[in-house]
Amino acid sequence: MKKLSLIVTAVLSATLLLTGCGSKASDTSKTEDTFKVGMEAGYAPFNWTQKDDSNGGVKIDGAAEYAGGYDVEIAKKIAEDLGKKLVIVKTEWDGLIPALESGKIDAVIAGMSPTAERKEAIDFSDNYYKSELVMVVKKGGKYNGATSLKDFSGAKVTAQLSTFHYSVIDQIAGVQKQTAMDNFSAMRVALESGVIDAYVSELPEGISAESNSNNFKMIELKDGFKASEEDVAIAVGVKKGSDLTAKINSTLAKISESDRKTIMDNAIKNQPAAE
Repeated sequence: MKKLSLIVTAVLSATLLLTGCGSKASDTSKTEDTFKVGMEAGYAPFNWTQKDDSNGGVKIDGAAEYAGGYDVEIAKKIAEDLGKKLVIVKTEWDGLIPALESGKIDAVIAGMSPTAERKEAIDFSDNYYKSELVMVVKKGGKYNGATSLKDFSGAKVTAQLSTFHYSVIDQIAGVQKQTAMDNFSAMRVALESGVIDAYVSELPEGISAESNSNNFKMIELKDGFKASEEDVAIAVGVKKGSDLTAKINSTLAKISESDRKTIMDNAIKNQPAAE
């Protein structure tokens, strides 16, 4: 009986071990079949949060909401070429690079510029969009007729935290530089309430702000901010040394400038009225 008991125990142990191994293999396979992309889902028209899957929205991981926008459409194309399921991981701006480095996400597709500072931490793909800097002001307000940087002397100006947008404010002589804000929703609220007079943004977001509300106006500057090409470009962020870089570049190379413009125009048109 003792011998039989030992045999049964051994068989059970082997079965449990094999079952455990099978579970791990399944989990790994499931992970390898996904392309996890991090974004704020709060920077329209590049990315935003919406209630359903209309206009190509993709469900946000662990949430009932969906993400849409230019970045989502680019992410779809990359995921398709990789043969993987796209998973959107909604992440605060400051948490995107740490999430990438820790392996929580496979890529950052979030309207991120490939600045020299960021390149020290992560790698970037080729550019998938290039923009220009603008100012967003209150429609009908004191700075409604501004056309150049000098017109903002004395103005209370801010930009998003941890972006080069915030650093260029120093190029405005006599500006009252305000504390950087976490996101664009907060800046729009501050602008509407008079806490700030303007915020620095990129052309697509400026168009978005203006078209989303009668309270805002986008100012395209005649003698605008000085910025490097990498500052106004947007690229996909990946881990240092990742083999995804070449694969992503292959996908991006197939998207013509005309197609990129169409995707952005549709994103601006399809963005929700409020995030």
